[in-house]
Amino acid sequence: MDTAERSELVRSQLMYDASRKSAGVSYFLWFFVGWAGGHRFYLGKTGTAITQLILTTLGWVTLIAIVGFFLLAAVGIWLLVDAFLIPGLVREHNMQLAHDLTGGQRAGV
Repeated sequence: MDTAERSELVRSQLMYDASRKSAGVSYFLWFFVGWAGGHRFYLGKTGTAITQLILTTLGWVTLIAIVGFFLLAAVGIWLLVDAFLIPGLVREHNMQLAHDLTGGQRAGV
């Protein structure tokens, strides 16, 4: 391995370490701001994070009309399911990051 390849490998590793996501941080965000999609924003799932935020907001706004109860219940169920999905979402993000940083080449582990 020549100097240029070694330098590129080190750069890729540093970029991976700086950009990878943590399951611990994801669970922390899920617990405290999961209702606002915080854990999904962190994992780059912006579309579904915004959906969770909108459903929660609409749920609280329409709570007096009973409709909000069903919206909040749906978000609650979604958050419960997310508790089990977080490890896979983190792994998926980190694998995609490694793939992108290696230019599509399989990284040696």
